Amino acid sequence: MSAPLPELLAPAQPQAARTRGRARGRGRALNLRIWLPAGFLILLLCACFLWPLVYPVPKPVGGSILNSGLPPLSPGHIFGTDPVGNDIFSRILYGGQVSFEVGLSVTAIGLVAGGLLGVTAAFLGGAADTVISRVLDVLIAFPALVLALAIAEGLGPSEVHVIWALAFFSIPAFGRIARSATLTLRGQTFMLAARLSGTRRWRMITRHIVPNIMPQLLTFSLLGIGVVMILEGALSFLGLGIPLPEPSWGSMIAQGQQTISASPVLVLIPSAFLFATVMSLNILGDALRERWGLR
Repeated sequence: MSAPLPELLAPAQPQAARTRGRARGRGRALNLRIWLPAGFLILLLCACFLWPLVYPVPKPVGGSILNSGLPPLSPGHIFGTDPVGNDIFSRILYGGQVSFEVGLSVTAIGLVAGGLLGVTAAFLGGAADTVISRVLDVLIAFPALVLALAIAEGLGPSEVHVIWALAFFSIPAFGRIARSATLTLRGQTFMLAARLSGTRRWRMITRHIVPNIMPQLLTFSLLGIGVVMILEGALSFLGLGIPLPEPSWGSMIAQGQQTISASPVLVLIPSAFLFATVMSLNILGDALRERWGLR
């Protein structure tokens, strides 16, 4: 005699409950990987850009030599001062503004210019695809730091020149990603239906292609911001970045390495902020890629 249906289904119920529990656990872990780095980055951005406007902090340059070399936790100087008397906490805030401005600006230029080139190449195909792809291949094959050094050396050290120098590094990377994603979409059924219905090209691009490739470009943007901030630090370390005495995290590290044996905090503090920022961007980008089901 066969067993009743409830008895046959009973062993599967604990297994289903365990599966749902694991899924909820993975969901909570993924949410933490999204919201913790995102919260840290939001707090850091607010501190760098809003704190100096709301709460008075010392100027990042022009400090008194009488306050030079103060250790961390000194009265009025939570991170101490550098050898010329500038407040390190103030330089961290204003240096964060410069580092974020460079990272966001370079990534935005790469996203817009590279995205347009990649979408145009893949959507039009033919000679346009060949020419644009070869140009992107040449740019992406050329050593990025060498190219940035050459441009920065020719234009001179300044924030604007650093942004344009590093933009040449970001454009081909975004272009290749946009082209690859667009080629994948071209063969989809909804694209064929839009083409057969007589939809104009610009409308197909704005309504179908751009919304579908933006998740890939945005997750790559988060990783790109961190890479650009590190490259800006490398240029500043070589003397071709933000000109002294204006602060950026990279220039602070470069300036602090001259007295690292006597005052290691001059290097450790900006390095810690740069490390935490880049790590948060990487974790957030990976978590969003997993959330959106991207490869």
